[in-house]
Amino acid sequence: MRTLVTGGAGFIGSHLCRRLLAEGHEVICLDNLFTGSRANILELMDNHRFEFLRHDITEPLLVEVDWIFNLACPASPIHYQVNPVKTVKTSVMGAINMLGLAKRVRARILHASTSEVYGDPSVHPQPESYWGHVNPIGPRSCYDEGKRVAETLMFDYHRQNKVDVRVIRIFNTYGPRMAQNDGRVVSNFILQALKGEDITLYGDGSQTRSFQYVDDLLEGMLRMIQRDGFHGPVNLGNPEEFTMRELAEQVVALTGSRSAIVQRELPQDDPRQRKPDISLARRELGWEPRIPLSQGLPRTVEWFRQVLAGEES
Repeated sequence: MRTLVTGGAGFIGSHLCRRLLAEGHEVICLDNLFTGSRANILELMDNHRFEFLRHDITEPLLVEVDWIFNLACPASPIHYQVNPVKTVKTSVMGAINMLGLAKRVRARILHASTSEVYGDPSVHPQPESYWGHVNPIGPRSCYDEGKRVAETLMFDYHRQNKVDVRVIRIFNTYGPRMAQNDGRVVSNFILQALKGEDITLYGDGSQTRSFQYVDDLLEGMLRMIQRDGFHGPVNLGNPEEFTMRELAEQVVALTGSRSAIVQRELPQDDPRQRKPDISLARRELGWEPRIPLSQGLPRTVEWFRQVLAGEES
Protein backbone atom coordinates (compact mmCIF):
# COMPACT_ATOMS: atom_id res chain seq x y z
CA MET A 1 0.00 0.00 0.00
CA ARG A 2 0.96 3.65 -0.48
CA THR A 3 0.38 5.06 2.98
CA LEU A 4 0.21 8.54 4.50
CA VAL A 5 1.12 8.87 8.20
CA THR A 6 0.27 12.30 9.63
CA GLY A 7 2.31 13.06 12.72
CA GLY A 8 4.81 10.57 11.33
CA ALA A 9 7.87 12.14 12.97
CA GLY A 10 6.35 11.82 16.44
CA PHE A 11 6.79 9.06 18.99
CA ILE A 12 4.08 6.67 17.77
CA GLY A 13 4.19 7.88 14.16
CA SER A 14 7.90 7.16 13.72
CA HIS A 15 7.45 3.62 15.06
CA LEU A 16 4.53 3.14 12.67
CA CYS A 17 6.56 4.36 9.69
CA ARG A 18 9.25 1.77 10.49
CA ARG A 19 6.70 -1.02 10.84
CA LEU A 20 5.00 -0.13 7.54
CA LEU A 21 8.33 0.01 5.68
CA ALA A 22 9.33 -3.34 7.18
CA GLU A 23 6.13 -4.83 5.75
CA GLY A 24 6.87 -3.48 2.27
CA HIS A 25 4.62 -0.42 2.09
CA GLU A 26 5.45 2.96 0.58
CA VAL A 27 5.26 5.63 3.30
CA ILE A 28 4.68 9.37 3.14
CA CYS A 29 5.54 10.79 6.56
CA LEU A 30 3.81 14.14 7.12
CA ASP A 31 4.69 16.34 10.11
CA ASN A 32 5.00 20.06 10.90
CA LEU A 33 7.67 19.21 13.54
CA PHE A 34 5.88 21.06 16.34
CA THR A 35 6.27 18.06 18.64
CA GLY A 36 7.74 15.59 16.15
CA SER A 37 11.47 15.38 15.46
CA ARG A 38 13.61 14.75 12.40
CA ALA A 39 15.85 12.63 14.63
CA ASN A 40 13.03 10.09 14.94
CA ILE A 41 13.02 9.44 11.20
CA LEU A 42 16.59 10.29 10.20
CA GLU A 43 17.58 6.69 9.53
CA LEU A 44 14.56 6.26 7.22
CA MET A 45 15.49 9.08 4.85
CA ASP A 46 17.63 6.88 2.60
CA ASN A 47 14.86 4.31 2.10
CA HIS A 48 13.51 4.73 -1.44
CA ARG A 49 9.99 3.84 -0.23
CA PHE A 50 9.99 6.63 2.39
CA GLU A 51 9.20 10.30 1.80
CA PHE A 52 9.13 13.10 4.39
CA LEU A 53 6.73 15.98 3.81
CA ARG A 54 6.83 18.98 6.15
CA HIS A 55 3.22 20.14 6.25
CA ASP A 56 0.53 21.21 8.70
CA ILE A 57 -2.72 19.26 8.36
CA THR A 58 -4.78 22.36 9.10
CA GLU A 59 -3.88 23.20 5.48
CA PRO A 60 -5.33 21.13 2.59
CA LEU A 61 -3.24 18.39 1.03
CA LEU A 62 -3.56 16.36 -2.15
CA VAL A 63 -1.56 13.16 -2.54
CA GLU A 64 -2.44 9.79 -4.01
CA VAL A 65 -2.56 7.15 -1.26
CA ASP A 66 -4.39 3.95 -0.34
CA TRP A 67 -4.27 4.29 3.46
CA ILE A 68 -4.18 7.27 5.81
CA PHE A 69 -3.14 7.03 9.46
CA ASN A 70 -4.20 10.32 11.08
CA LEU A 71 -1.98 10.72 14.15
CA ALA A 72 -1.15 14.44 13.93
CA CYS A 73 -1.93 16.35 17.14
CA PRO A 74 0.02 17.39 20.24
CA ALA A 75 -0.84 14.66 22.75
CA SER A 76 0.59 15.74 26.10
CA PRO A 77 -0.82 18.55 28.30
CA ILE A 78 2.46 20.48 28.21
CA HIS A 79 2.30 20.63 24.42
CA TYR A 80 -1.41 20.90 23.67
CA GLN A 81 -1.95 23.66 26.26
CA VAL A 82 0.78 25.88 24.74
CA ASN A 83 -1.64 26.91 21.99
CA PRO A 84 -5.09 25.47 22.77
CA VAL A 85 -6.77 27.10 19.77
CA LYS A 86 -4.19 25.52 17.46
CA THR A 87 -4.78 22.16 19.17
CA VAL A 88 -8.50 22.36 18.41
CA LYS A 89 -7.76 23.37 14.82
CA THR A 90 -5.38 20.44 14.40
CA SER A 91 -7.98 17.97 15.63
CA VAL A 92 -11.00 19.43 13.81
CA MET A 93 -9.68 21.11 10.65
CA GLY A 94 -7.05 18.41 10.34
CA ALA A 95 -9.72 15.72 10.43
CA ILE A 96 -11.79 17.59 7.81
CA ASN A 97 -8.77 17.89 5.50
CA MET A 98 -7.76 14.25 5.87
CA LEU A 99 -11.34 13.06 5.41
CA GLY A 100 -11.64 15.24 2.32
CA LEU A 101 -8.48 13.63 0.97
CA ALA A 102 -9.76 10.14 1.78
CA LYS A 103 -13.02 10.95 0.01
CA ARG A 104 -11.28 12.25 -3.13
CA VAL A 105 -8.79 9.42 -3.56
CA ARG A 106 -11.00 6.68 -2.00
CA ALA A 107 -8.46 5.90 0.70
CA ARG A 108 -9.16 4.03 3.92
CA ILE A 109 -8.47 6.31 6.90
CA LEU A 110 -7.60 5.29 10.46
CA HIS A 111 -8.03 8.08 13.00
CA ALA A 112 -6.04 8.00 16.23
CA SER A 113 -8.45 9.13 18.91
CA THR A 114 -7.69 8.87 22.61
CA SER A 115 -8.83 7.59 25.97
CA GLU A 116 -9.18 11.28 26.89
CA VAL A 117 -12.59 11.24 25.17
CA TYR A 118 -13.78 9.48 28.36
CA GLY A 119 -12.59 12.39 30.52
CA ASP A 120 -12.53 11.68 34.26
CA PRO A 121 -14.66 8.53 33.93
CA SER A 122 -17.53 7.56 36.18
CA VAL A 123 -17.50 4.04 34.63
CA HIS A 124 -14.55 1.72 35.25
CA PRO A 125 -13.07 0.14 33.18
CA GLN A 126 -14.14 2.19 30.16
CA PRO A 127 -15.99 0.41 27.33
CA GLU A 128 -16.53 2.05 23.95
CA SER A 129 -20.24 2.42 24.75
CA TYR A 130 -19.43 4.87 27.57
CA TRP A 131 -20.00 8.46 26.40
CA GLY A 132 -17.59 10.05 28.83
CA HIS A 133 -17.42 12.66 31.59
CA VAL A 134 -15.56 15.60 30.06
CA ASN A 135 -15.27 19.23 31.15
CA PRO A 136 -15.96 21.21 27.92
CA ILE A 137 -14.39 24.48 29.19
CA GLY A 138 -11.37 23.36 31.23
CA PRO A 139 -7.64 23.56 30.42
CA ARG A 140 -7.65 20.04 28.91
CA SER A 141 -10.75 20.66 26.78
CA CYS A 142 -8.85 21.75 23.67
CA TYR A 143 -7.53 18.19 23.37
CA ASP A 144 -10.41 16.19 24.86
CA GLU A 145 -13.20 17.94 22.97
CA GLY A 146 -11.11 18.34 19.80
CA LYS A 147 -10.68 14.58 19.66
CA ARG A 148 -14.39 14.02 20.37
CA VAL A 149 -15.38 16.31 17.47
CA ALA A 150 -12.87 14.53 15.22
CA GLU A 151 -14.62 11.23 16.00
CA THR A 152 -17.96 12.87 15.12
CA LEU A 153 -16.55 13.99 11.78
CA MET A 154 -15.21 10.51 11.03
CA PHE A 155 -18.60 8.89 11.43
CA ASP A 156 -20.49 11.73 9.71
CA TYR A 157 -18.21 11.41 6.65
CA HIS A 158 -18.75 7.66 6.77
CA ARG A 159 -22.55 7.95 6.89
CA GLN A 160 -22.88 10.88 4.50
CA ASN A 161 -20.06 10.30 2.02
CA LYS A 162 -19.29 6.57 2.45
CA VAL A 163 -15.70 7.29 3.50
CA ASP A 164 -14.05 4.10 4.76
CA VAL A 165 -13.11 5.15 8.30
CA ARG A 166 -11.51 3.38 11.26
CA VAL A 167 -11.41 4.95 14.75
CA ILE A 168 -9.17 3.74 17.57
CA ARG A 169 -8.99 5.12 21.11
CA ILE A 170 -5.39 4.95 22.32
CA PHE A 171 -4.67 4.53 26.01
CA ASN A 172 -1.36 5.53 27.66
CA THR A 173 1.43 4.32 25.39
CA TYR A 174 5.15 4.35 26.14
CA GLY A 175 8.45 3.14 24.68
CA PRO A 176 11.66 4.31 22.99
CA ARG A 177 11.62 7.67 21.17
CA MET A 178 9.25 9.32 23.62
CA ALA A 179 10.05 13.05 23.71
CA GLN A 180 12.04 14.14 26.74
CA ASN A 181 10.00 17.31 27.23
CA ASP A 182 6.48 16.00 26.75
CA GLY A 183 5.54 15.85 30.42
CA ARG A 184 4.17 12.30 30.23
CA VAL A 185 4.40 10.35 33.43
CA VAL A 186 6.61 7.49 32.13
CA SER A 187 9.21 9.75 30.51
CA ASN A 188 9.07 12.20 33.44
CA PHE A 189 9.73 9.51 36.04
CA ILE A 190 12.51 7.84 34.03
CA LEU A 191 14.37 11.06 33.27
CA GLN A 192 14.08 12.33 36.84
CA ALA A 193 15.37 9.01 38.18
CA LEU A 194 18.29 8.81 35.74
CA LYS A 195 19.30 12.39 36.54
CA GLY A 196 19.00 11.83 40.30
CA GLU A 197 16.27 14.46 40.59
CA ASP A 198 13.20 14.27 42.83
CA ILE A 199 10.40 12.28 41.21
CA THR A 200 7.29 14.47 41.14
CA LEU A 201 4.14 12.60 42.05
CA TYR A 202 0.96 14.59 41.49
CA GLY A 203 -1.72 14.11 44.12
CA ASP A 204 -1.28 11.26 46.58
CA GLY A 205 -0.23 8.84 43.84
CA SER A 206 -3.34 6.68 44.13
CA GLN A 207 -4.68 7.68 40.70
CA THR A 208 -4.32 4.85 38.18
CA ARG A 209 -3.28 4.42 34.56
CA SER A 210 -2.83 1.46 32.21
CA PHE A 211 0.42 1.44 30.26
CA GLN A 212 0.71 -0.04 26.77
CA TYR A 213 4.05 -0.70 25.06
CA VAL A 214 4.24 0.89 21.62
CA ASP A 215 4.77 -2.41 19.74
CA ASP A 216 1.43 -3.70 21.03
CA LEU A 217 -0.31 -0.55 19.81
CA LEU A 218 1.20 -0.87 16.32
CA GLU A 219 -0.12 -4.42 16.03
CA GLY A 220 -3.61 -3.24 16.97
CA MET A 221 -3.47 -0.35 14.50
CA LEU A 222 -2.46 -2.58 11.60
CA ARG A 223 -5.11 -5.16 12.42
CA MET A 224 -7.70 -2.38 12.57
CA ILE A 225 -6.88 -0.78 9.21
CA GLN A 226 -6.88 -4.20 7.51
CA ARG A 227 -10.16 -5.29 9.07
CA ASP A 228 -13.05 -5.04 6.60
CA GLY A 229 -16.51 -3.98 7.75
CA PHE A 230 -15.54 -2.77 11.25
CA HIS A 231 -15.22 0.95 11.83
CA GLY A 232 -14.93 1.22 15.61
CA PRO A 233 -14.40 3.06 17.78
CA VAL A 234 -12.26 0.48 19.54
CA ASN A 235 -10.07 0.76 22.63
CA LEU A 236 -6.39 -0.09 22.19
CA GLY A 237 -4.67 -0.23 25.56
CA ASN A 238 -3.34 -2.52 28.25
CA PRO A 239 -5.95 -3.34 30.91
CA GLU A 240 -3.27 -3.99 33.54
CA GLU A 241 -3.71 -1.10 35.99
CA PHE A 242 -1.06 0.63 38.13
CA THR A 243 -1.12 3.52 40.57
CA MET A 244 1.22 6.41 39.91
CA ARG A 245 3.09 5.57 43.10
CA GLU A 246 3.61 1.97 41.94
CA LEU A 247 5.02 3.23 38.65
CA ALA A 248 7.38 5.64 40.41
CA GLU A 249 8.64 2.88 42.69
CA GLN A 250 9.23 0.54 39.73
CA VAL A 251 11.24 3.22 37.91
CA VAL A 252 13.37 3.92 40.98
CA ALA A 253 14.08 0.21 41.39
CA LEU A 254 14.93 -0.28 37.69
CA THR A 255 17.29 2.68 37.49
CA GLY A 256 18.93 2.11 40.87
CA SER A 257 18.24 5.78 41.54
CA ARG A 258 18.36 7.47 44.93
CA SER A 259 15.70 9.95 43.83
CA ALA A 260 13.13 10.90 46.45
CA ILE A 261 9.44 10.72 45.54
CA VAL A 262 7.80 14.08 46.30
CA GLN A 263 4.12 15.02 46.05
CA ARG A 264 2.70 17.97 44.12
CA GLU A 265 -0.82 19.32 43.71
CA LEU A 266 -2.98 17.35 41.27
CA PRO A 267 -3.68 19.32 38.03
CA GLN A 268 -7.24 20.39 37.24
CA ASP A 269 -9.43 17.73 35.58
CA ASP A 270 -6.71 15.08 35.84
CA PRO A 271 -8.53 11.70 35.64
CA ARG A 272 -8.51 9.60 38.80
CA GLN A 273 -8.79 6.28 36.96
CA ARG A 274 -8.04 5.10 33.46
CA LYS A 275 -8.34 1.48 32.31
CA PRO A 276 -9.62 0.16 28.97
CA ASP A 277 -12.19 -2.52 28.48
CA ILE A 278 -10.68 -4.33 25.46
CA SER A 279 -13.41 -6.94 24.97
CA LEU A 280 -14.30 -5.42 21.60
CA ALA A 281 -10.70 -5.46 20.36
CA ARG A 282 -10.35 -9.10 21.41
CA ARG A 283 -13.55 -10.05 19.60
CA GLU A 284 -13.23 -7.99 16.39
CA LEU A 285 -9.45 -7.86 15.92
CA GLY A 286 -8.19 -10.89 17.82
CA TRP A 287 -5.92 -8.40 19.57
CA GLU A 288 -4.65 -7.97 23.09
CA PRO A 289 -1.37 -6.57 24.44
CA ARG A 290 1.51 -9.03 24.83
CA ILE A 291 4.21 -6.93 26.48
CA PRO A 292 3.72 -6.26 30.21
CA LEU A 293 5.14 -3.24 31.99
CA SER A 294 7.81 -5.49 33.53
CA GLN A 295 9.24 -6.05 30.01
CA GLY A 296 8.53 -2.75 28.30
CA LEU A 297 9.69 -0.45 31.07
CA PRO A 298 13.32 -1.76 31.14
CA ARG A 299 13.56 -1.29 27.35
CA THR A 300 12.36 2.28 27.70
CA VAL A 301 14.71 3.02 30.59
CA GLU A 302 17.66 1.70 28.57
CA TRP A 303 16.74 3.90 25.59
CA PHE A 304 16.60 7.03 27.76
CA ARG A 305 19.87 6.01 29.42
CA GLN A 306 21.57 5.87 26.00
CA VAL A 307 20.06 9.23 24.98
CA LEU A 308 21.39 10.92 28.11
CA ALA A 309 24.79 9.28 27.68
CA GLY A 310 24.95 10.63 24.11
CA GLU A 311 24.14 14.14 25.30
CA GLU A 312 26.94 13.99 27.86
CA SER A 313 29.60 12.68 25.48
